[in-house]
Amino acid sequence: MALSTADTAPAVTTPTPSQQASGPTPRWRSREALTAWLFILPSLIGFLIFTAGPVVAAGVISLLNWNLFSAPTWAGLHNFARLGPDPTFWSALGNTAYFTLVSVPLTILVSLALALLLNQGVRRVAVFRSLLLLPYATITVAVAFVWIWLYIPHDGLVNAVLGWFGINGPAWLISDNWAMPALILMSVWKSFGFGMVVFLAGLQAIPQQLYEAGRVDGTSPWNSFRHITLPMLSPALFFVIVTSVIGSFQVFDQALIMTNGGPGTRTTTLVMYIYRTGFENYDQGYAAAQSLVLFAFIVVITAGQFLFQRRLVHYDN
Repeated sequence: MALSTADTAPAVTTPTPSQQASGPTPRWRSREALTAWLFILPSLIGFLIFTAGPVVAAGVISLLNWNLFSAPTWAGLHNFARLGPDPTFWSALGNTAYFTLVSVPLTILVSLALALLLNQGVRRVAVFRSLLLLPYATITVAVAFVWIWLYIPHDGLVNAVLGWFGINGPAWLISDNWAMPALILMSVWKSFGFGMVVFLAGLQAIPQQLYEAGRVDGTSPWNSFRHITLPMLSPALFFVIVTSVIGSFQVFDQALIMTNGGPGTRTTTLVMYIYRTGFENYDQGYAAAQSLVLFAFIVVITAGQFLFQRRLVHYDN
């Protein structure tokens, strides 16, 4: 009996997705992955050495009694138990919270106001932007010494300006009531440039058609700012808030140089107390325990901000 062509032709099978996935990886994908890892590797190594490594080391040291000059001994959770009855620790934590709660809103308000001003078509905006960013780019130590001179009680520029209005300025850096506000004022002046640049970039990315539609509908400038500018600027605002809060909890150098934590402990911040505990009192275990508590505070506050931002931050897809 003769065989038909259909009976003799070999069957053609289509490979299943699993069979396709099990095939060899194209060379271009391997090269792309290798290139990506080569770009990521320097940052990854830096993170492991200078961030993750010290955090793990601090966790180990916090369980030890160690003064840098003798062999460490096991302490368990004793260093963490010492935090409860330590009044200086709680005072430093309160000072840091006070600094954060006042300096962050002021910095954001100043940054946003200047960004809105520069976004109004000011001539030579690049020049003004560079000048206003200059304090942020200046070394904090140099800025601190300049502000020490500005705060001199009798001959300083700040009190001289106040004297023009008949106000007798205080002895800023040695006053129990004014030392911390003096640090906050200096810190706001030092850091507003960063937020200003971020806000200005966000403002320039807002579509002008939204403002034109608002003007057609008779929207007032305030309502335009409230219902168009703020929602569209919310991602930049969220970014500045998070970075400002993290930075303010780590305030150290300006307080050390300008007041050395005084008068008394009025301007002793948590990072300064950690520094003194570890490198002046040589109590490394207790300093490490304090640093882990600070790390936990920053993580919790930052996580809370990320959870809260879901309601307020508008992302234009």
